[in-house]
Amino acid sequence: MPPIRCSSLPRLNLYLNPLFLFSNSSFSPRKFPISGRSLIANPRTTLSCFASAKSATDNGASGGGRSGAISPPPVSEEVQKIDVNPPKGTRDFPPEDMRLRNWLFNHFKEVSGMFGFEEVDFPVLESEALFVRKAGEEIKDQLYCFEDRGNRRVALRPELTPSLARLVIQKGKSVPLPLKWFAVGQCWRYERMTRGRRREHYQWNMDILGVPEVTAEAELISSIVTFFKRIGITASDVGFRVSSRKLLQEVLRCYSIPENLFGKVCIIIDKIEKVPIDEIKRELKSNGLSEEAIKELLQILSIKSLMKLEEKLGGACEAIADLKKLFSLAEEFGYSEWIQFDASIVRGLAYYTGIVFEGFDREGRLRAICGGGRYDRLLSTFGGDDIPACGFGFGDAVIVELLKEKGLLPELSLEVDNIVCALDDDLQGVAARVATLLRDKGQRVDLVLESKPLRWVFKRAARIHAQRLILVGTTEWQNGMVSVKILSSSEQYEIKLDELE
Repeated sequence: MPPIRCSSLPRLNLYLNPLFLFSNSSFSPRKFPISGRSLIANPRTTLSCFASAKSATDNGASGGGRSGAISPPPVSEEVQKIDVNPPKGTRDFPPEDMRLRNWLFNHFKEVSGMFGFEEVDFPVLESEALFVRKAGEEIKDQLYCFEDRGNRRVALRPELTPSLARLVIQKGKSVPLPLKWFAVGQCWRYERMTRGRRREHYQWNMDILGVPEVTAEAELISSIVTFFKRIGITASDVGFRVSSRKLLQEVLRCYSIPENLFGKVCIIIDKIEKVPIDEIKRELKSNGLSEEAIKELLQILSIKSLMKLEEKLGGACEAIADLKKLFSLAEEFGYSEWIQFDASIVRGLAYYTGIVFEGFDREGRLRAICGGGRYDRLLSTFGGDDIPACGFGFGDAVIVELLKEKGLLPELSLEVDNIVCALDDDLQGVAARVATLLRDKGQRVDLVLESKPLRWVFKRAARIHAQRLILVGTTEWQNGMVSVKILSSSEQYEIKLDELE
């Protein structure tokens, strides 16, 4: 490569200015993380180049003066190093973590496909109004929201279901029911972090729209159970607590509690395992429930048997009929040992209207693994026509923690079919031809891009789990041949390039 002449610096300056102007602007100097440290552009060199380029520009404009003079100004300020860690609550995905993420997401997608669901996706950035409902939900205080340059209030999505509802309303009657859609997307919530809970996470959602029967909920739970079985999780590791929002409505109706308080009561009840019971009572009372109503409600919520609930409320209750149907279907699907009734499960999001469920680890060390339920009236809150609907959300962080607990994390390493190396610099182009030939045949090829000793090549082949080592040497290539070594058996042979498979 020819040396850069000083006269060319004004042209380079057009590209370098945004990266290296930092003495009087808000731009930070360029940094390149290497092994946990930061490589920082030398401020003296940077400013010298900029000053020289500026001088060349000025002189060129005036038609006189020397364009190549470099006289670096003194630097008085230290360049401040950035924190190389990602923002609190977020993650980097280096190759080993990316392999785990892809493994997990592939299971999400394959299970969804097995159940006949189609994949969809939505913008990470949505209108803030999509998530700010009038139910006093905690989620409103967890939004990453701001005003964009068009004075529009926007937010990073904290969940996927409202985006799904928006898309369904947008499509209208152009899509036939029922809809069986799934998505795997990144979500953001500014919340207190605990094990398995981050401020950004990926969520697997499966939703069924247009089916009013409990068979839809039964199918969704079956899909999650199928996923668990595929990754080695059993019914002794994980279970599902199941209930219905209609139970709570029944109790509130008996005590003439206004319907507009229903959402708030659900939010309070959802904290029942997270805060002291006296605080739950205090919050319920402050929202207008009488002492008698609170006592009755807490008695109902403590019931863990569907039979006892039926004795308490009577068999004519619609919620009990739905739950009995679900448990009957669980027998047919073959996952009855995975589910149990728990009246205290209400889920924290206000839009749920019927059956709700949560996946939990039986040792009780982790927060809810997944959760979902029926949301028949969500679309009307956005001005659409309501459609019977149910779905679930399944986060990536908690399941990874559970797999760690159970020793079930898979061993995932980089694997390639071939590593190709030229034994002479003059043969680098031939090695590239060999690599291209194999890639055109769909093989994974790692091409050694610089001159390296064979010891280094063998170490790299072992690290990337290459199956074959293909060496391009001068003597072999003069005969149109390359040398192939099968790394698992140490078998070695020469073969013509056009016969290489």
